[in-house]
Amino acid sequence: MTLAQGWLHCRMFPLSALLLLALWSAPGHAAEFRIAIGVDPDSLDPVQQTTTTVGNMLDYVVEPLTRMAPDGSIHPHLAESWTVSPDGLQYTFTLRKGVMFHDNTPFDAAAVKWNFDRLIDPEVRVPGRAAYPIAQTEVVDATTVRVTLKRPYVPFISALSISVAAFLAPAAVAREGNTYKNYTHVIGTGPYVFQERKKGEKVTVSKHAGYWGRKPYYDQVTFRIVPEAATRESLLLAGQVDLIILPPIADLPALQRNKAVKVLLAPSDRTIFIALNTQKPMFNDVRVRQALNYAVDKQAIIAHVLFGAADPMDAPMAPSLFGYCKVGTYAFDQAKARQLLKEAGVAPGTQVSLLHPTGRYVQDKEATQALAGYLREVGLEPQLQTMDWPSYLGMVNAPPEKNTTQMHYLGWAPAFLDASQQMLQFLSTAAPPHGLATTFYNNPQVDAWIKAADAEGSPEKRKEYFCQIAKQVWQDAPWIFLWVQHFPIVYSAKVTGIGSLPNEKFDALYAQPAP
Repeated sequence: MTLAQGWLHCRMFPLSALLLLALWSAPGHAAEFRIAIGVDPDSLDPVQQTTTTVGNMLDYVVEPLTRMAPDGSIHPHLAESWTVSPDGLQYTFTLRKGVMFHDNTPFDAAAVKWNFDRLIDPEVRVPGRAAYPIAQTEVVDATTVRVTLKRPYVPFISALSISVAAFLAPAAVAREGNTYKNYTHVIGTGPYVFQERKKGEKVTVSKHAGYWGRKPYYDQVTFRIVPEAATRESLLLAGQVDLIILPPIADLPALQRNKAVKVLLAPSDRTIFIALNTQKPMFNDVRVRQALNYAVDKQAIIAHVLFGAADPMDAPMAPSLFGYCKVGTYAFDQAKARQLLKEAGVAPGTQVSLLHPTGRYVQDKEATQALAGYLREVGLEPQLQTMDWPSYLGMVNAPPEKNTTQMHYLGWAPAFLDASQQMLQFLSTAAPPHGLATTFYNNPQVDAWIKAADAEGSPEKRKEYFCQIAKQVWQDAPWIFLWVQHFPIVYSAKVTGIGSLPNEKFDALYAQPAP
């Protein structure tokens, strides 16, 4: 092509497009990394969000004192080191020097105190507050902060590794549309700066030139909200996104054969269950709750709907958690289910509401439909309903006087690998509006064991407490215990540096083009 022909060819395109093309083609320039996820964020305020995927997005922008490694171990991050008092009540942290928030204000002990005070402030909605029994936070000097707990809490350092405990710039609390109770334009210390959120569409972040740590490769990361698994897969195969989570499970064998993509079947600590509202008539009878567990063939759903991408639960927690104790199974026995329902006075044809999300968990919609079929076989008439993720959470997390749910499909992935996080689903004081225990289960003995395990310094004694809890919860059956799901991640073969964390997060912060 001659220079003149090239000029005529270029006139077919807008000048802005040509400039953009030239910029993206320039040596050393890394454009955009695109990730498709299934749910719209319930909140971008770290203390208010409740979803692992949202926390995964926030990890690009905000940072905590400690951080989880791919093997599940906890390491220093914004804290360089710490000491713990002999009674386990005081933690003194030495902070990393020279770290700045994205608004150029310093990350220091005063910023830690402001964030921790907000974390425990009853005026601020914090669904995960139970993991932070903080009594007070004191500034010792600019780089030293002392945190005093109300009671000993052995996994406290691990609890500080998650996005709920990550740090926001105090000076920006009244800017960019933020308020003290609802910090929506996130300003942190991370490798990326929050740019925008278009609800139901996308969240965009851009590389922070002044980041204190290792710089990422891509200039921009866009998280696209795509609820349908098949659509996420189509976008990846068409080259319109670079990474997806939770593809259509039936397509995994074909994806594994496709040289254009790579498949990572990552481990997960997420338990999938049907939460039963134990305060509602019928579901307040343990015989009904046990009957529902006998009614469902979990192995068949795993094999034929999830295509093997899960393991049946044999305890009310995942085996990867410290404190796991195998309890047993509810064998598939529909005759026993019918008998228990009859004993409880449940008439054949009784209607029950069954809510489920779409695109949040592996095959969630399809699995719910299969499960509903089993419930019909024992005489119930489940009424299925789905909705967008923020609306779904608003419904299932409503306080007891406003909560209309009977049964809802849910997953729980502890943010760190300790059974204390799973126990937040069975602690009565963690029920909405104070937490996320949406069954409203209340067993005083279980509450006592949970509190004892949190304060116990001996690992062996903690395990004993968790095992006692597991056996009691299994018998009380506040859930239909389903499975521990795997976490499939699929990404373009043109990129490398993709991994995962054992708390069901993808690790793509340092992705880059493949050689």
